[in-house]
Amino acid sequence: MTRSARPAPSPTGATTALLRDERLAAAFDHAARSYDVLVAANPGYHAHLRRSARRLGLPRGGEGMRVLDLGCGTGASTAALAAVLPGARITAVDASAGMLERAAAKPWPPGVTLTRAPVERLAEAGVRGPYDAVFAAYLFRNVTDPDAVLATVRGLLAPGGRLGVHEYALGGRRLDRAVWTLVCRGIVRPVAGALGDGELYGHLWRSVVEFDTAGRFADRLRTARFDRVRVLPLPGWQTGIAHTFTGRRPPPEG
Repeated sequence: MTRSARPAPSPTGATTALLRDERLAAAFDHAARSYDVLVAANPGYHAHLRRSARRLGLPRGGEGMRVLDLGCGTGASTAALAAVLPGARITAVDASAGMLERAAAKPWPPGVTLTRAPVERLAEAGVRGPYDAVFAAYLFRNVTDPDAVLATVRGLLAPGGRLGVHEYALGGRRLDRAVWTLVCRGIVRPVAGALGDGELYGHLWRSVVEFDTAGRFADRLRTARFDRVRVLPLPGWQTGIAHTFTGRRPPPEG
């Protein structure tokens, strides 16, 4: 999907630019101090992550399995995986030092490790497969080349390994975009602006409206040679706005 380099009007009428790579990591570094407070105000945020983690469908609570959590942030997605898959060894990765510092200050079971690395340079940080599952929450609309990241993820998965993506990807109705814009304009942007993080949360609004629709992202997974692709809605106000996507790296034929 081609993205415009020209800033777009935000819900508040200001110019909003997409942030990428180092600029995005720096914005997350700055926002890390208040990030958990903001997401806690989102009804169902943590429950939805746990729902998406369950949708990976891993058996036996992940006993003996390796799971990679890409874009773990302050650890909300990692906590969801640890709750649903207590037997798994979880490697949580993020590019933002500030977000990882917040994550590292939390108590984790012995099977969880945290690693700082951009998703484009995982091997340099020692993150190597095969993994039984890869989970990515709120990641793909923030990367410059989602197709390249999907190719990397596929290479990290064992044959038959599962991918779970928890993402803001609009359902395609005008209502979905209108609700998203209303939430950003009326709640997210005013609070974020007061905290000095308006640039990041302006990026949040634009990254969603310019990203794939749910159907298009599912097609992207199929093009990346994942099979058993499913698109599952999330409940509450995020219906039509956030979805769980699941897929599998096919095992060898024969």
